[in-house]
Amino acid sequence: MPELTVREAAALLGVSDDTVRRWAEAGRLTLTSGSNGRAVVDGRQLASLAQELAAESALAAAFPAARASARNRITGIVTKVTKDLVMAQVELQAGPFRIVSLMSTEAANELGLEPGVLAVASIKATNVVVELP
Repeated sequence: MPELTVREAAALLGVSDDTVRRWAEAGRLTLTSGSNGRAVVDGRQLASLAQELAAESALAAAFPAARASARNRITGIVTKVTKDLVMAQVELQAGPFRIVSLMSTEAANELGLEPGVLAVASIKATNVVVELP
């Protein structure tokens, strides 16, 4: 069973350690004692809560799922757009994650991409690489 510390759980959910502890006190999460005696959260339970929180988020309401074949959708804010005559590099910040996209300058102009614009990065599952930290 994968276990995460309270600090790791908080970082993954984008909340404070205290919020994770309050959720445990309220019964939203179960904390157990890990092998080192520190409080841990079951990774499967944390994954389920992460999905609940994502579905409840203001971003989910503001950006409902589009009808598209790409299943991996990440909402972020455009932080940088670098263009030349043919191509553009667009950078999004989605929480602590930086996402970089290369597209035609024409597409970037048509979308009105510039710093401060909210955008959704769609990633086809065949192009997603999964790594272990």
